[in-house]
Amino acid sequence: MIGFGLVDAFAVVFFALSWLGYHAIVEHALFGARSMNSVMHGYRRRWVEVMLRRDVRIVDTQITASLQNGTAFFASTSLFAIGGALTLLRSTEDVMSLFADLPFGIGSTRAQWELKVLGLVVIFVYAFFKFAWSYRLFNYGAILLGATPPPSEADTPEARAHVRRLAGMLTDAGRQFNRGQRAFFFALAYVGWFVSPAVFLGTTAAVLMVMAQRQFASPAQHALLDDDLHVSQESGTPRR
Repeated sequence: MIGFGLVDAFAVVFFALSWLGYHAIVEHALFGARSMNSVMHGYRRRWVEVMLRRDVRIVDTQITASLQNGTAFFASTSLFAIGGALTLLRSTEDVMSLFADLPFGIGSTRAQWELKVLGLVVIFVYAFFKFAWSYRLFNYGAILLGATPPPSEADTPEARAHVRRLAGMLTDAGRQFNRGQRAFFFALAYVGWFVSPAVFLGTTAAVLMVMAQRQFASPAQHALLDDDLHVSQESGTPRR
């Protein structure tokens, strides 16, 4: 790896496994059913079911617009982050000397620095694609919301099928948004590599612990967990 040592390789592998492992636990494993993301998936289904029986759906369109605006903000922010990371390539010598002067900083070659910067760019590009796709899915969700049958048809098979389509669209949009935001968090951990591989290991572990605590042991998660059982039973949606 262009002069990188074993500690650098170990730090990169630990970073990749932390990201992939966290993704697998939150989105696919049975233990992920207790995460904040999974709890909110159940509430999205409940929201759509309640909306189906409302005559006036202004509040629902406002919620959808708010979700779109938040996603658009993160998508544009990721573009700025990409530009900022690419700018680092133009000031390589100055920034390298700055990081080398830090207490735990370790000098690196120009090739190593540029490879690190390109890795950061890849992370932000990944985040942009996730946020952009999430925005598009929320747009599709807004269209489906507008096509929702009136309350008088709420008990028809067509209306129930529409609820499943709309809830599925909004859930996938939220899932893509979560993946983009997760990339932002791990990008913060990745910055530690610019200082030293030891700092990289520490920042990765710190970010992983903070994210896990918020998903599985935060006050917000505890506040929703009991209600989540009730919502899941009412909607008939299996918790993932």
